[in-house]
Amino acid sequence: MSTTKTLALWVAYGRNGVVGSIRHDEDGYTVTMVGSDAATGTYPSLASAKGALHSHMAPGSDWPRFQEH
Repeated sequence: MSTTKTLALWVAYGRNGVVGSIRHDEDGYTVTMVGSDAATGTYPSLASAKGALHSHMAPGSDWPRFQEH
């Protein structure tokens, strides 16, 4: 069994509340959308992960507010 240490966590807030999160660990920045059973993907940088999260929101959605936890 392997364990992964989370180095940082960002929560993305849209107009109606939380829309997803980005977890940073040794593998990169992993995006998970609210209500999803699986991660959307893992990206090499925070900027690319934020862009990916936004691209999985409803078309025309404003850029979410990201807050580190």
